[in-house]
Amino acid sequence: MRTVLMVAEKPSLAQSIAKILSCMWNMSSRKGLNGVCSVHEYTGSFIGQSAHFKMTSVCGHVMTLDFIGKYNSWDKVDPAELFSKAPTEKKEANPKLTIVKFLQVEGRGCDCIVLWLDCDKEGENICFEVLDAVLPVMNKPRGTERTIYRAKFSSITDTDICNAMNHLGEPNLNEALSVDARQELDLRIGCAFTRFQTKYFQGKYGNLDSSLISFGPCQTPTLGFCVERHDKIQSFKPETYWVLQAKVNPEKESSLTLDWDRVRVFDREVAQMFLNITKTAKEAKVESVSKKEKVKQRPLALNTVEMLRVASAALGMGPQHAMQIAERLYTQGYISYPRTETTHYPENFDLKGCLRQQANNPYWAETVKSLLLEGINRPRKGHDAGDHPPITPMRAATEAELGGDGWRLYEYITRHFIATVSADCKYLQTTISFSIGPERFTCVGKVVTSPGFTEIMPWHSIPLEESLPHCEKGDLFPIGEIKLLEKQTSPPDYLTEAELITLMEKHGIGTDASIPVHINNICQRNYVIVESGRRLKPTNLGIVLVHGYYKIDAELVLPTIRSAVEKQLNLIALGKANYHQVLEHTLDIFKRKFHYFVDSIAGMDELMEVSFSPLAATGKPLSRCGKCHRFMKYIQAKPSRLHCSHCDDTYSLPQNGTIKLYKELRCPLDDFELVLWSSGSRGKSYPLCPYCYNHPPFRDMKKGMGCNECTHPTCQHSLSMLGIGQCVECENGVLVLDPTSGPKWKMACNKCNVVVHFFENAHKVRVSAETCDLCEAALVDVDFNKAKSPLPGDETQHSGCVFCDPVFQDLVELKHATMRHPMHRGGQGKRQGRGRGKGRRPGGRLNPKKPKDKMAALAAYFV
Repeated sequence: MRTVLMVAEKPSLAQSIAKILSCMWNMSSRKGLNGVCSVHEYTGSFIGQSAHFKMTSVCGHVMTLDFIGKYNSWDKVDPAELFSKAPTEKKEANPKLTIVKFLQVEGRGCDCIVLWLDCDKEGENICFEVLDAVLPVMNKPRGTERTIYRAKFSSITDTDICNAMNHLGEPNLNEALSVDARQELDLRIGCAFTRFQTKYFQGKYGNLDSSLISFGPCQTPTLGFCVERHDKIQSFKPETYWVLQAKVNPEKESSLTLDWDRVRVFDREVAQMFLNITKTAKEAKVESVSKKEKVKQRPLALNTVEMLRVASAALGMGPQHAMQIAERLYTQGYISYPRTETTHYPENFDLKGCLRQQANNPYWAETVKSLLLEGINRPRKGHDAGDHPPITPMRAATEAELGGDGWRLYEYITRHFIATVSADCKYLQTTISFSIGPERFTCVGKVVTSPGFTEIMPWHSIPLEESLPHCEKGDLFPIGEIKLLEKQTSPPDYLTEAELITLMEKHGIGTDASIPVHINNICQRNYVIVESGRRLKPTNLGIVLVHGYYKIDAELVLPTIRSAVEKQLNLIALGKANYHQVLEHTLDIFKRKFHYFVDSIAGMDELMEVSFSPLAATGKPLSRCGKCHRFMKYIQAKPSRLHCSHCDDTYSLPQNGTIKLYKELRCPLDDFELVLWSSGSRGKSYPLCPYCYNHPPFRDMKKGMGCNECTHPTCQHSLSMLGIGQCVECENGVLVLDPTSGPKWKMACNKCNVVVHFFENAHKVRVSAETCDLCEAALVDVDFNKAKSPLPGDETQHSGCVFCDPVFQDLVELKHATMRHPMHRGGQGKRQGRGRGKGRRPGGRLNPKKPKDKMAALAAYFV
């Protein structure tokens, strides 16, 4: 019996596909070794032979592209080297999930692999990431036997999944290569420009309020569209114009407002002349009456860009949020694949089957049943991009099932689909033309004769207008009023997300999958602010950057060059262009642009000087410099840092927390005053020396380490003096006493976000020079409050191990620090691993060793 490994893109998708293929009766499930991806096993038939199936998944991309070690250092590498000299390597996208190891364990001994990754270019790329991990451990094929299969599907329905299994193809290497090319271009170009301009401008200005001055080949033109609209608003000069408005009275108690055929004039004297001429007339004469049947066409089938536009404009959802919801609806089987450029249904698409699914929903049941009874209309012929069918509801759902934004998006997708198979909206338009003296006026009325698709999409319905009187050519109506209205031209408004998406699609900036990411990036970088109506208003920083690019090299911000690159990437995907040639040619262009940008940076700097304050004029005095002993200024704007204006030195600090002076204590190595970083009362805090934090004093220290990681053997603030024992969760961390935490004492891991609370209301807690006999952790000397001492009798002092001493057992509580940002050093603690690390603690003590019953002891103390 052959063993077939099947891999989907997400765990929920793997489970849904496995249930459909196994018919659910003989499937068993288990967790994989990483605890995230499950494995679903069943027996069945595969290409005419009996087979044992193992269905599992990855979690998006298995690998990510990055520079090798030393080229990730901003301080040691010239950004210009990133274009060609800096080697890249594929690294695991999420090392904590150990996806590569997991795939190899499950793939070992398998005969075939079926790839159920999403059917787009990114999905093809992930196919080859999976193959790179699995093929070396799979059974070798016999002769020319085929072992690699690719499933193509657009929705999680029985029909689509079974059809994909019966028509397996091969993964597309060209599409995968086009993604590799885009990744490498974005990495090299983005990192080079971002590193240079971030270091240059953050070293000069203190109130940029952005931790990263990023550049992106797609991100920057996206910002360019927003600033271009801002510039039009700023340069707009309103003009006054005049409009002639007339009202006639067809009946005694009714009036009809007429529109002037000239629309408007910009000369007041001319406008006054027309008013004087028309005022001499007593009646308005009907010159013509025309009636015409008109049609408002039903919408084209829904693609990704239109869905994102509507989500932003009508539902008030940001593009990235809308895309996340759509992906969730897809993996749960409610809609078809949400990434598609196609607006045309294939001829064999089961439109009636999809429509029948919606026959019982109270919101649109009547419309659906009527369509099924009278016959559906063939959807309009749209654009066939050859990727996936349009976004379609695949399963009935209720508001209670999906709730909130999930239901709102699903409801729109469903209504849009029903509208595509509904009739067009038909209405009768009546136009009456009047003459008042020599001037012509018109009024228009519309009466709906057949609402068609507007029943299901009422927001597209023909607006109710004032009813027109029955009249014929030559009829005369008394004039009720003629007046001159003075108005002014108004500037355009800031771009909405929907308008920006339209511009990006028109100019070929990004793909249907990446457009939301680029818009989200310019928001996160503080380049634009999302205002009411989801309008994007550029910040000072965004405006200055774009104007600076225009001043130095307009192609850096115009959409033309990126659009040309996208076309080349598409040619790679089609097999019509060479991957290496496109990569080398594009990198060469941007390398030249980068060198010119560096040489011309003074042009952008002139603009920066006008909008932002220099470092010396920013911030407030906080701690003394160890070199000149003058106060350094604390700059709170992102990225927070200390600046000594006398020495002209800047020192970076840990982010996403508060900084204050630490008791005016000084570092024994460099005489800099220490500062205290804190993530909040529920989090962790530690002192640090600004100089040591930026210039590690010992070989075993890295840049960005505070006193809780300093290996100084005698300093009272160092790890050597305050370290207690190996972290209970992560492998490399040490639990360090927080000397500022009393009376609610705690120790915190210097690597992850584990916080251990202990000895509340104690007067003093000190780390002893002695160690525990069982685990070799440092003993702790505690002086308790006499009134609240937990010790027997009247004792207030006790020395013992926080891990092993029974007296301390009920006084220790494990928690996780609340970090303000996921990018904080150390990230989340690994909850599943409680083992001790190996090695020697600074200052001579051994890290605590795990006794035989240590796991049980930890479970008793900390869970």
